[in-house]
Amino acid sequence: MYFLSEQLCFPHPLTVNTNGILAIGGDLSSERLLLAYNYGIFPWYNPNEPIIWWCPSPRFVIIPHKIKVAKSMNAYFNQNKFKVTYNTQFHTVIRHCKDIYRPGQNGTWISDEMETAYIKLYEMGYVRSVEVWENDVLVGGLYGVEIGRMFFGESMFSLRPNASKFGFISLARQLEKEGFKCIDCQQPNPYLESLGGEFIHGKIFHNLLKENRILYGINEYF
Repeated sequence: MYFLSEQLCFPHPLTVNTNGILAIGGDLSSERLLLAYNYGIFPWYNPNEPIIWWCPSPRFVIIPHKIKVAKSMNAYFNQNKFKVTYNTQFHTVIRHCKDIYRPGQNGTWISDEMETAYIKLYEMGYVRSVEVWENDVLVGGLYGVEIGRMFFGESMFSLRPNASKFGFISLARQLEKEGFKCIDCQQPNPYLESLGGEFIHGKIFHNLLKENRILYGINEYF
């Protein structure tokens, strides 16, 4: 296992072990987080434990133009059941994602440290939030990191049935219009699979990241 120090570095993503863990330790500085996401690396760990950096291969993603919309969800859009905005209530969205009860989970992985780190990224322009409204009441939302034309989903919440799903589908359609290549889902689950989530080979995912870095003039680290 690779243990990080205060030095800003990571092992090469393609050296990841079979369980998807790349490294342990380090910090959540904006510089380290941006370096990590540029190479498909993300933190995910329990509060009061060392930071664990993941880079699963194969990778579970959603290609924006492949988003699946169930017939039951079409009715929500046809009836304009909800309204969607972007980047208007990020602080509230991340707090809901942090505090909302999730069946089968004991607490949340979004610690105070994580919340502070992503607020800083948001203030730097690297995070997008999605807000779902019902009669001017915030009832769902999600947020993720975006670099160039790659979106890395982080967390979502829902206070009404299908509110977060409505927001996710709306986001995917918006990202498609903006030319985004991929929504990184990080970890698979049935919910995201129902929306079109699929596994792609790790090398294909990393090629997408490399193309994104080249397109946006991001210096190569490895």
